[in-house]
Amino acid sequence: MSWIKPNFLWMMYRCGWASKANQERVLALWLDKTAFEEILIQAVFSTFTAGNYESSEVWKQELATKNVRLQWDPDHNPYGDKLIRRALQLGLKNDALELFGKQQVSRIEDVTEFVQQQKMHVDNRQLAQLYIPLERVYTVTDAALGQKIGVTSLAT
Repeated sequence: MSWIKPNFLWMMYRCGWASKANQERVLALWLDKTAFEEILIQAVFSTFTAGNYESSEVWKQELATKNVRLQWDPDHNPYGDKLIRRALQLGLKNDALELFGKQQVSRIEDVTEFVQQQKMHVDNRQLAQLYIPLERVYTVTDAALGQKIGVTSLAT
């Protein structure tokens, strides 16, 4: 399974700003909203929560048959501290991972050097000089998809 982490600071927390063992490279991947939603539609929560599924048995069946895992983890600030805001993580395997790698990703960029430069600002506690990608809140326009992934506010 390979994980998509659409949130930059969560990814920096996870890889230690490209300094953790076997995580010294950071790649930025581009995919369009349609591809992103195709992945979300296939997703099953990685842990059972009452209300998301009819029963734990239904959840277990989906977990066994679907190739996309969804989890909401705490987002992090530049220093790695947990925030109240949640960050979406998507785990892909088998056919979903193959489709993602071969057809859905439209661009790949190695941003390791950029990440290392920004880490210096974090290490020196100079957040005013920190430059991170502009992120926008993903707005769900499909009510069924919003309910499925645990997002209640919809675009109007």
